[in-house]
Amino acid sequence: MIAYDIQGEGPLVVLVPGMGDLRATYRFLAPGLVRAGYRVASMDLRGHGDSDTSFDTYGDGETAADITLLLNTLGASAVIIGNSMGAGAAVIVAAETPNLVNGLVLVGPFVRQPASSTALSRLFLRLLMAPPWAAAAWKAYLPKLYAGRRPDDFPAYRDSMIAAIKRPGHTRAFSLTTRTNHVRAGESLPAVISPALVLMGEKDPDFPDPKGEADWISSTLGGTTVMIDDAGHYPQSQQPDLTSAAIIQFLRPR
Repeated sequence: MIAYDIQGEGPLVVLVPGMGDLRATYRFLAPGLVRAGYRVASMDLRGHGDSDTSFDTYGDGETAADITLLLNTLGASAVIIGNSMGAGAAVIVAAETPNLVNGLVLVGPFVRQPASSTALSRLFLRLLMAPPWAAAAWKAYLPKLYAGRRPDDFPAYRDSMIAAIKRPGHTRAFSLTTRTNHVRAGESLPAVISPALVLMGEKDPDFPDPKGEADWISSTLGGTTVMIDDAGHYPQSQQPDLTSAAIIQFLRPR
């Protein structure tokens, strides 16, 4: 079971978080989208948040399948807003079921396998995120991902994320999710025809050159780049006003 909630009326927007995160990562963004006249569906990844842990596999492709199922359940096409690996999953949905996707907003996006991803680095990550210490390792790493301005509720929100990961079954699900790769997302990019907006925090530590990565994705998709000042990997919560303004401008009929 994939957990989600819906609020508002209007054209559908689906919000997809990244690895280890909760749908509440959009707690500042979703209300603004509702006020702007959109129906907003926020989902948890499988094995995360309020979703259950009955799944055998986790990753970009699996998340794409869950997004597709949600869209079919709601009976509508949507603009998909995906953060981190959620962006990679959104790209797969747009490539494989273009009739369901009206647009893509890719936030801090992992939509191709990083050049730095080697067998050794993947083995190190697997060891670092092994279930016995995965929650502690993630808690220690999160402040780095929030480079720049942090939301005022960051300590409490981080605690809620870690508490969610520590629940029975969820630690294993999170650990398995960290093993995902983005090869399928990268292979899907040429097939995407949806309008695309790429939002990247100027201080995103997951990319050696955040603007260069954002511009490459935008160029590949024929989209637009917006860099968010004083933000790392989570501009939707670090700079929600700037992020919301850029997204609403993109969503408006052109």
